[in-house]
Amino acid sequence: MIKVAVSSISQQFSNISTVRQWNYTMREAVNHAQYQQALVLFNQMLQKTLQPNHLTFPIIAKACGKLNNIHYSKIIHSQMLKSPFTSDLYVQTAIMDMYIKCDCINIARQVFDEMPQRDIASWNALILGFAQLGIVGQVYSLFKQMRVEQIQPDSVTVMGISQLITGREDVWLLKAIHSFGIQIGVDIDVSVSNTWVSCYSKVKDLDSAEKVFREINPVFITVVSWNSMIAGCAYFKKYLKAISFYKNMLYDGFKPDLSTNLNLLSSISEHEALFHGNLIHCHGIKLGCDLDITILNTLISMYSKCDDLNAARHVFDSLINKTCVSWTAMIGGYAAKGYLDEALTLFDSMEASGVKPDLVTILNLIGGCGETGALETGKWVENYAILKGYSSNLMVLNALIDMYAKCGSLKEARDIFHKMREKTVVSWTSMISGCALNGEFEESLTHFFHMLELGVKPNHVTFLAVFQACNHGGLIDTGLEIYDLMTDVYRINPGLDHYSSIADLLARAGKIYEALDFINKMPIKPDVGIWASLLSACKIHCNLEVGELAAYNLFQMDPQAASSYVELANIYALEGCWEGVMNVRRLMKNNQVKKVPGESSIQVSGKSYKFTVEDRCHLKGAVIYEVLDGLALQLKDESGLSYVDVLL
Repeated sequence: MIKVAVSSISQQFSNISTVRQWNYTMREAVNHAQYQQALVLFNQMLQKTLQPNHLTFPIIAKACGKLNNIHYSKIIHSQMLKSPFTSDLYVQTAIMDMYIKCDCINIARQVFDEMPQRDIASWNALILGFAQLGIVGQVYSLFKQMRVEQIQPDSVTVMGISQLITGREDVWLLKAIHSFGIQIGVDIDVSVSNTWVSCYSKVKDLDSAEKVFREINPVFITVVSWNSMIAGCAYFKKYLKAISFYKNMLYDGFKPDLSTNLNLLSSISEHEALFHGNLIHCHGIKLGCDLDITILNTLISMYSKCDDLNAARHVFDSLINKTCVSWTAMIGGYAAKGYLDEALTLFDSMEASGVKPDLVTILNLIGGCGETGALETGKWVENYAILKGYSSNLMVLNALIDMYAKCGSLKEARDIFHKMREKTVVSWTSMISGCALNGEFEESLTHFFHMLELGVKPNHVTFLAVFQACNHGGLIDTGLEIYDLMTDVYRINPGLDHYSSIADLLARAGKIYEALDFINKMPIKPDVGIWASLLSACKIHCNLEVGELAAYNLFQMDPQAASSYVELANIYALEGCWEGVMNVRRLMKNNQVKKVPGESSIQVSGKSYKFTVEDRCHLKGAVIYEVLDGLALQLKDESGLSYVDVLL
């Protein structure tokens, strides 16, 4: 439709001889995203021996930039150099921006350096170009040079540098540019404030993001402002805070858009938030957002994360035109929850429908195989990935290392790792974690120190993997040394997971009171995981005093978690305190706690089978339990130990 319209415009002006009218025609083509057509029109104008003016080149340069075509860009540049506008500031800035869009930043810099004069738009174009490529040194160098030449930065400059800092996750640097922005007075620009709200969220400083939001003049606040704040809450998975902002947004008379709904849904990612997810879904239907495919795909993902796969499948089945994202979201939902058979069945249906799986689809299947320990299926997925041309894809290779390690096949994980031409921090972390998971603790640490020797900077996940190796290997001194390395050398602020690992490291080694002291001195409030680790260690080392304290905190934080009651009851039983066991049973009954039976799964001929504790439903149940009893007796005879467990 647009092509016809542009063609008709071309015919309409084909016999008119003014450059102004040709410019209008080309601008219309560019505005309708018909960039190739704009170049054709430019060529037709030249054939009529009409000379472009200072407005023509910026229009056609924009078309070349949108096409990301360096060949066309150089031709347009050559035409400009033959024209009288080689020194025109507006034209030169457009040419420079064209090269930036074509990822030719060095040529853009050359054009910039040869400009006889430069304004703020020229500086911003180059600074943003380097910022988008993440070339920090050049951005800071240009910024300093800009100040030396007494060019006053504006809101665009500040927003560009703020976004660059976000990619580096440097909160102090962001605060510095924030202060500078206030100093030069651009903080009154609501677009700058919106950018800062978004940037602070991405550098994990939600409090500063909220402070910036609160300081926006209510007269200038926009839907984008609210969306930025809600998106920040979603980034931290703080759904209650996100919903609170949403309610205030509605109260202040702002109409939500698709971004609002997407950000809200993105904040819902756990079973406890499902009720609120339902409410957001209902309100989205009322606002008409349920007709948008992006919203529907996000709903599938949201319901899957909240353990409501039936609702996710209902949304999926209601889609008339399913995209690759739709199929992948549903397949990923099944795979993440361990329903690999359903994921594979849906994968077959996806291919049968003519929709081609993409990289994310394959990554979801690989992840599902790792979660369920489906080694043979994992090998099939690897062969499929190779067949589809992903044999050298870094993300696929990293996922395969993780999958094979989780399936207990460390040899295949090693083979992939050693054959990789390029290794990122994710590759190293996957291998370190895989070795730790399979009991190869020394090898795990060897990879870690080799990684450091090669200059690869570890991230917070890498240190978690190393702590796991130290934990299970009983390497307490090494673990504490690496903790100091993380905080003092690499300046990584510990999260709850890191604190939990160190507390667990101390407790597992029998240093129960040192672990308790460490927990009490933590700068952040301990969560369920930390107290659960301490309670588990108390059972191993028969420490009733600290075990009761840990259990008390767990009962306060999550009174429905059966595992806490079971662990405490086991400690009482090991101490021979049967009255304590009875008290725990009574407390469970009063709190209406239900103990979910343990579950195991096994794959036979490509199909998953699940078993629960005391499950007698299998056709060969008698034989299975006869073998299990024999194994139990053999383990007891060889170890000389008996495990006391309390049936609740």
